[in-house]
Amino acid sequence: MSKVVLITGGSSGIGKAIGEYLQSKGFVVYGTSRNPSLYKDSKIPLVALDVTQPETITTCINSVLKETSKIDVLINNAGAGITGPIEEIPEEEMKRNFETNFFGPINVIKAILPSMRNHGSGLVINITSIAGYMGLPYRGIYSASKGALELITEAFRMELKAFNIDMVNVAPGDFATNIAAGRYHAPVKDNSPYKEQYGKSLDMMDAHVDEGNDPLEMAKSILKIINTRNPKIHYKVGAFMQKFSIVLKRILPDKVYEKLLMNHYKI
Repeated sequence: MSKVVLITGGSSGIGKAIGEYLQSKGFVVYGTSRNPSLYKDSKIPLVALDVTQPETITTCINSVLKETSKIDVLINNAGAGITGPIEEIPEEEMKRNFETNFFGPINVIKAILPSMRNHGSGLVINITSIAGYMGLPYRGIYSASKGALELITEAFRMELKAFNIDMVNVAPGDFATNIAAGRYHAPVKDNSPYKEQYGKSLDMMDAHVDEGNDPLEMAKSILKIINTRNPKIHYKVGAFMQKFSIVLKRILPDKVYEKLLMNHYKI
């Protein structure tokens, strides 16, 4: 019987690319969207789910299980970007980002674990970000939420070993998706002391996404992980220099690495 895969945030971008690719390889794939009716041309079935609304998580998982009796792989892909000077980002926007990028994935995992335990196996793939390995200027909240998900996966994995349930992180770099359009941007204020630096950094971040790799690269990496008997804990997918930046952070003195980031963002 084909493996059943549930992908949160499967209506566009990386999630859509992963879903369509896995379906073409014979997997039974379900994606999720806060409003599936907006994506009537979706090549994979979409189930309503908002990771910030626990009742929709339960309804979604129960609906898929009713049709398939199992979910072999959960891909926690739904997420949200956020940019701005930390001093100027409203607290409610910070909390909303953590609700989506951190608490949301945890709640989906918690809801799906009983069925995986009953089935005797399972794989959870958390899509994080290379930005989660470092505190990036004007992306600090995003870095923090994705970094938190990276760390909690390490703890979660050990707690799930006894149940034959595996969990991994996949940290993408910049990919050509619509994430820039959907993320929260703190406004560039005329009277802000960060106006010049933040404005330049925002233009650079948007350009990086526009020039990013094809999301199909992520989809192929996900397939390899699913087919790996004993997967690693952390994976990085993206341009060489973005992945290499994590290596540099490990080996360089903190202030040298900080200087490299500041030079890169021209601040």
